[in-house]
This record gives sequence, structure tokens and C-alpha cells, in this order.
Amino acid sequence: MTRPDTPARQTPDADEVIPVGSDADEQQDADTVLAESSAEADEEALVDAGLPRDGSGQMIVPGSERKVSLSHRLYNGEAGLDVVGHSKLIYKVTAVVVLVCLLSMIFRGFNFGIDFEGGNSFKVPGTSEQLSEVRTAAEDAGAEVATAQVVGGNTVLLRTGQLGVEEERTVRDAIAEAAGVTPEEVSPESVSADWGNDITDQALIALVVFLVAVVAFLALRFEPKMAVGAMASLLHDIILTAGVYSLIGFEVTPSTVIGFLTILGFSLYDTVVVFDKVDENTKDIQRGARMTWSEAANLAINQTLMRSINTSIIALLPVAGLLFVGAGLLGVGTLKDLALVLFVGLAAGTYSSIFLATPIVADLKEREPENIALRRRVLARRSAASRKAGAAVPVGPVASARRARGGGSSVAVAERDLPGQVEADVVVESPSSVRREPGSGGTSTPRPGARPQRPGRPAGKRRR
Repeated sequence: MTRPDTPARQTPDADEVIPVGSDADEQQDADTVLAESSAEADEEALVDAGLPRDGSGQMIVPGSERKVSLSHRLYNGEAGLDVVGHSKLIYKVTAVVVLVCLLSMIFRGFNFGIDFEGGNSFKVPGTSEQLSEVRTAAEDAGAEVATAQVVGGNTVLLRTGQLGVEEERTVRDAIAEAAGVTPEEVSPESVSADWGNDITDQALIALVVFLVAVVAFLALRFEPKMAVGAMASLLHDIILTAGVYSLIGFEVTPSTVIGFLTILGFSLYDTVVVFDKVDENTKDIQRGARMTWSEAANLAINQTLMRSINTSIIALLPVAGLLFVGAGLLGVGTLKDLALVLFVGLAAGTYSSIFLATPIVADLKEREPENIALRRRVLARRSAASRKAGAAVPVGPVASARRARGGGSSVAVAERDLPGQVEADVVVESPSSVRREPGSGGTSTPRPGARPQRPGRPAGKRRR
């Protein structure tokens, strides 16, 4: 009987020699070979080999299919961004931005709030319509108003420079008159500069402890060079965030310090995610010569790129709402200092974890003797493969399917000969497909184009 998926065979002539065994396998129909190869390969491998996705056996000309979109390649880790290869350009751009931020901090300085420089604050019942009148009255009374805003919808908050006892009483009376209330309804408060200095000292201590803990964790979990790369990216985030604060001139408050410490944790999280993938790709890389350390690290960046982008977008959206909607449109001034430091810090942390931390580690690792030797082996292997490919001139195309997805590091390769074409090597994956040599205890390699024989089946017969 015949199989349902094959056409009925015609009755052979009496003098016709019917090939059996491997001779019959070598005389396969080209369409049958292509269809079987298509059924054994996944879609991605078929496209690479020039085979169709539906197993019809029709060849696909490379480049004739619709190009895969950038979003698809990003989600599959196939963006192909050469981040490590362009590290010098990244360093130059980063250095210029950092230099601008440093110059702004040195020459422009920061707008420290009352909590850091000391001063007085006044709370008085009022609305947004009375805000300008209350501020003008305080300035006319001799106070240097730093900020004036409405909090809670029915309270005007003024922050001024340091005032004496008599000056504070004069300003209080002027504010009460402008707001139309009694002086007893005005709540004055004096803040010493010592309290702000204590906040600064505690923040610096917390920052030092945080950095020491980060260095120890990365050095133990990964290696010291990765700790160096993480510290460089954190330093970049600190300088960039502080520089933007200096350029814009927002007031530095305790909320700013809290947000500042928060962004360091986010930046570290994103960097550790990339480093973990780098460590996975470079594990036992010295045993082979398939790629260099920098190439493995660059592959890790592409594999985690979409995750970093998604995480950053999700984190930036609510912060952008605080900054642009809360502080910008609604005029809630108490949110802008926290929102700005979070927005700038999250964006800077995303940039440094992708484009700065890993290239620094790759440059340091490429200077190690074992990685220098690895690079030489990789280049030598590619040079030999290039020469070998240039010497071999095939008569026609050979269908090939590679399975890159799946567990383990094995790569299954199926290569079939087409009639009238040059013979191709067959990669044998199963020991059971190797035939025993008659009269010997050894085995022989299957002939090119022959089907692997199953154990216990005669070589000269085919199941119908």
C-alpha cells in the first residue's frame, strides 16, 4: 500500500532495476526532500535556509520576504545594536554631558531650600487669589521671599530668609493684614541651618554605606570589574541629576535628597539585570572560540534591551505625571522637587545601565591575557572559515535548517542533497543512525544523502 501523502507509484517494467536501501534514498525527489526538511525546522530556521513556513517545498529567495520590524527584533533580542563596538563614541558623548553638569554645579550652584540654609516660614489662611498680595506684603515688610505657594487648597505658605525676632513680628503683621486675618492666625516657624546640615550629613553617610554595599555585592556575586562598571554608571547618574537640578534652578529640599537616593537603587537594579545576562553569556566562554568577550557582552545588552526599556517606561510614566501634570498644570509646587529628581534620575539610570556600565566592563575584560588569547582564536577561526568558504564553490543551493531555539546549547543541522547537485555533509545527531560495517566491530559514516537507518531494520528494504 502507499502512503496517503505520496502519489501512487507506476508499475515498473520487467527490465527496470529497482534501487533499494541507500541507493533508493539517494534518488529522492527534490520536492520531497524540501518538504521533509521544512517539516523538521521551525519558522525562523526555514527563513534562514530559504525554505517556506508551510512545508510546501517551494524555495524562498533570501531577501524577498517582508523585513521584520524594529519592535519585533527588539522584543526577540535581535536588534543588533553594536553598543560595545561604539564605546568610544559613547564615552565622548557622556564626557561632554558630565562636563556641562560639573561646570553648572561649580559656577551656577544650587538653590538650597530653607531646610538647608535656614530661614523662616509663614502659614496663613488664604486662597490662590490672595497669593500675590500676601507675597508682596511680606517683601514690602523687608522679608526676602524664597517661595510662595498654596498648600491644601486653603493655606498660603511663604518661605523667607533668616529673620530676627522683630523682623519676624513685622512680617507676620503685614501678612495678616494682606490676607484679612488676625496676626494670631498666622503660624510663623523658624528653621535653623544646623538642621539642614544634619540632613546633608545623614544623606552623605547613607550614600557612602549604599555604595560600599553595592561594591561588595557586585564583587562577590559577579566580579570586581563589574563593580567598577556599576560604580561608574552610578557616578554618572549622580552628576547628571545634580547638574540638571543646578541648570533648572529648582529648590533643593529634603524630598530632593530622598528622591536622589531612590534613583540610585533603580539604576543599580537595571545594571544588575544586564550584568546577570552578561555573566550567563560569558560563562565557560574560554572553552571555545565562537565569540569574543565583548561580543558576548554586547549580545547580553541586546537580549535585555527591551526589558530595560519597558521597565523604564513604566517607571517614568507616573513620575512624568507628577512633574508635568501635578507641578506644571496644577501648580502643586511641593511635588516638583521630588518629581524632577526622579524623572531625571530614572532616565539617566536607564542610559547608564545600557550604554555605559557594560561597555566599561567589556573594555576592562578585553585587557586580560585570557581574553586577548580568546580574541585571537576567534579571529583565526573566522579567517580559516572565510578561506574555506571561498575555496568551496557549490554547484547549486543546499537546503539547510538550523534550530537555534530550545534547551541546551546543541544545534541541530539537517542538510540534504538535491538531485544533480554537489554532495553535502550530513551532521548525524543520533548514534542509532550510524551503520555497522559488515564483518567488523566498527561503524561507518552514512553516505552523503542517505537516510539514517533505524536499529533492527534491513538496509535493503523500505516500508511501504
